[in-house]
Amino acid sequence: MITITFRGTGDAMGVPRVYCDCEVCGEARTGGVNRRYRSLVQLDSPDFGTMMIDCGPDWGRQMEAAGLRFVNRILITHAHFDHIGGLPEWADACRWLGVKGEAYAPAEVIAEILQRFPWLGRNMTFIPIDQPCTFGSWEVSAWKVNHGKNGYAYAFRFDQKDSGMAWAYCSDSIGLTGEQQKPLYGLDLLVLGTSFYKENFLYESRSVYDVTEALELLPVWEPKRTLFTHMSHDIDLRKSYPLPDFAEFALTGMEVSVGK
Repeated sequence: MITITFRGTGDAMGVPRVYCDCEVCGEARTGGVNRRYRSLVQLDSPDFGTMMIDCGPDWGRQMEAAGLRFVNRILITHAHFDHIGGLPEWADACRWLGVKGEAYAPAEVIAEILQRFPWLGRNMTFIPIDQPCTFGSWEVSAWKVNHGKNGYAYAFRFDQKDSGMAWAYCSDSIGLTGEQQKPLYGLDLLVLGTSFYKENFLYESRSVYDVTEALELLPVWEPKRTLFTHMSHDIDLRKSYPLPDFAEFALTGMEVSVGK
């Protein structure tokens, strides 16, 4: 079984945005329910211990909130700053503790990371995940997804062979092709990024699905449960939105379990 804990559910800028005086950002500044660090999940399993997906600039504060002093394995979806900005801090933790961290990502993502932070290899080992990897009883595969005007990202699918259960983490995507959608069919849990409830900007200028678009796709993909993450200050968690029973917004600190 995997326990998934949402340590961050925010988009690239987080909430509150430093320049913004909207009601959502104002409530977030008081420590309210809309306070959102950049998207990151913590995974815990008796099979493989603790690891995370992504390592953004809020990583240190997320570790403190989790009561963790170190994590030795992180999966990385893509090389945008909100997903890798904490890697130098993790590398410093590795250096001080004398432990080499393991960073798993597709080879092209690793190449981008090392272009930006060429010294990281001294304190962590980068492991390509272009082919499925096994962590305990889970097989983990990565596949490339459209990220709109921001290029590309990767999503991760976790399959537990003994139970037949599966879940996926797809934080940054829009306009997925039919082939890119295939790993999202029939999941026990889908974690999907949706920055706005209804985003009114030009489609070609956007990079992540909005909630209304996701709700049109869920009957096609048929996940048993969906949690929305990567939320901007457009989404106010104090409000009630017309969501089906099997879909909801992820909350900071929320824990869900998948598998046996």
